[in-house]
Amino acid sequence: MRPAFEEHQLHSRHHYVTGVDGMRTIAVLGVIIYHLLPNVMMGGFLGVPLFLLISGYFVTDQLLKKWDRGSINLVSYYQRRFLRLYPILVTMLVVTTAYITLFQRPLLHHIKAVIITNLLWVYNWWEIFNGQSYFDRFGGESPFTHLWTLGVEAQFYVLWPLILILLLKLFKKKIVKWIVLILAVLSAIEMALLYDPQNINRVYYGTDTRAFSLLLGSWLAFVWPRAKLSDRLGEGARRFLNEAGVIALILTIISFFVLNGQSRRTYYGGMFFYSVIGMLLLGTIVHPGADVNRWLSNPFFKWVGQRSYGIYVYQYPVMVFYEAKVQIGAHPIMNAIIELLLIVIISELSYRFIERPLKNYSWRDLPITIVNWFDVKRRGWKQWLVIVPSLLVFFVAVTGFTTPDRAPKTTAVQARIKKSRHATAMRNKMIAEGKTPKVNANSKSLQKKYGLSKQELKKASKLQVTAIGDSVMADASESIQQVMPHAYVEAKVGRQGSDAPAVIKDLKASGHLNKNVVLNLGTNGPMTSETVNNIIDSIGKGHQIYWVTAHVPTKSWEKTVNNQIKEAAKKHHNVHVVDWNRQSANHDDWFAGDKVHMNENGNVQFTRMIVESILK
Repeated sequence: MRPAFEEHQLHSRHHYVTGVDGMRTIAVLGVIIYHLLPNVMMGGFLGVPLFLLISGYFVTDQLLKKWDRGSINLVSYYQRRFLRLYPILVTMLVVTTAYITLFQRPLLHHIKAVIITNLLWVYNWWEIFNGQSYFDRFGGESPFTHLWTLGVEAQFYVLWPLILILLLKLFKKKIVKWIVLILAVLSAIEMALLYDPQNINRVYYGTDTRAFSLLLGSWLAFVWPRAKLSDRLGEGARRFLNEAGVIALILTIISFFVLNGQSRRTYYGGMFFYSVIGMLLLGTIVHPGADVNRWLSNPFFKWVGQRSYGIYVYQYPVMVFYEAKVQIGAHPIMNAIIELLLIVIISELSYRFIERPLKNYSWRDLPITIVNWFDVKRRGWKQWLVIVPSLLVFFVAVTGFTTPDRAPKTTAVQARIKKSRHATAMRNKMIAEGKTPKVNANSKSLQKKYGLSKQELKKASKLQVTAIGDSVMADASESIQQVMPHAYVEAKVGRQGSDAPAVIKDLKASGHLNKNVVLNLGTNGPMTSETVNNIIDSIGKGHQIYWVTAHVPTKSWEKTVNNQIKEAAKKHHNVHVVDWNRQSANHDDWFAGDKVHMNENGNVQFTRMIVESILK
């Protein structure tokens, strides 16, 4: 998101910093690539701190200049920012709600709360208590999730001028400068203290825990005010700034590829350190004596930078709606390109017909403008080609907004998972108490159901197994324990691969990590090689690991996850591939409507494959 204002300076020579468009471009590309191909750029979410740094710097820089002049017009300040933010946000909310009303009505659940909290710029706090994790990329993704950032920025726009004025009235500017830096450090410390791997939402969406990026930008405005930066530098100073800028840029881009949003170290200083690097990059860009601004100035960066706010706002609805209709797993790159083109086209239309026309629009003239719209004699009938579709979209959105809020009906998969989880919990308790029921290996119906012989059923009934997985494993758990009664199943809806080491540690401590370990991880998001190795190392030697490949044709990371599993099996003699993805490839009849979770027959086939793999 680009700040909702233009960065002008006191003196004419301090014009718009074109290189900041380059920084915005890097940021928005990082975010979009992360959303489209999280397995390619797992740290792309770090584009957001770059946006926050830019906002913090230019807002504070302008406020300090006005303070030095002796006049801060808060009314004018608020008008400029929110009249630039609202049009695109409102357009996105209206069009997205209309689409949901027509084509994806289950997403109307909570639509009133989503729209109202976005219009009031507090959506990030609503998401903390009601929203989906930013890193849960499977199962009912909201097209509004990314708007938490707008809430954080808007709250900064509202509160920071008041806080800054109060501090400047109470203390000298030199003291306020260090207070701002201390507040940034305290925000980072709060993020570390409140971090909970089971609930990342609080620190990820929280204004207080994300404020350090904004405050670091603000601190830079104190120590690096643009009006006092000279373009006449010695060769040594210029070289130093240029080298610092290049190093900061390289570290910024490297972080996009190595910093994991679900890693503890990200919240234990990683994101703060990254923001410091971004601050240094911004400092070299805005300095007129350095060459970094020129290096990051080109027509492409300018084009993207000017549209970066719209690109950011429209990206998630496009992705969510597209991926709900298209199975992108087989061709993730091709589909990512198509999605990117759709985002660019929509953003360009928005920029041309909404953002740019309203940039200098006098909102006092709105009544006259509306009257002119409906002046057929003056405008002609072609005007109605715009008015009629716009009104239709608006009224469809209003219909969706006023629809009574009902939670989506429980699907057959959800009902079965709930039932299986209850049955599994009871069975796990029996296993812990040594009261495991026996399997009747002579049962013809059981043999026929699972396609297993009497001897195979008998062997399976004695297997000591621990199964760890996500909702797919939770769905199949009842079938697994029917054939392997000693199987201790630890499955959770929405589980990420990065959650597994902690789960394995707990299972070890309680004595429930058996010799044979079945893993079903990767449904909800990609895993890093580090995560895969951590999982294997956590299980340790002396265990046979049977890793089930992921069947997620609707997501871009399917191939990546499965290749990682196969690579792990090549490197570790105790890791065995259970290639469910290949086995189920031409069996749509084994799956429910989401193409990922199985139906009852699919659960049987899933269980049979696991049993046969262990018995080999």
